[in-house]
Amino acid sequence: QVQLVESGGGLVQPGGSLRLSCAASGFTFSTYAMAWYRQAPGKERELVAIITSGGVGTNYADSVKGRFIISRDNTKNTLYLQMNSLKPEDTAVYYCNIRGSEYWGQGTQVTVSS
Repeated sequence: QVQLVESGGGLVQPGGSLRLSCAASGFTFSTYAMAWYRQAPGKERELVAIITSGGVGTNYADSVKGRFIISRDNTKNTLYLQMNSLKPEDTAVYYCNIRGSEYWGQGTQVTVSS
């Protein structure tokens, strides 16, 4: 069955960096667009970034543009989110998603605080 397992979250100071990973299995990863979402306490889940199946096309929420980079390694069935210049407002649980599907991982907590 489809599995998405996020990792790499943690506590980081403002201005710091983290790289999230999402290990995918149970489907042909290389043929699907993928996405990262996040959900902060008391807020709705929001789209952070999208990447096409081949990894050439990407799109970002305005709030993370220029700071986050989404990428993928189709040989390893893994999706990544490089997060730089982190801000307290980036604090959230981050989820990976098969674009347009109801498949979600369990999420990984990112906390940006001094």
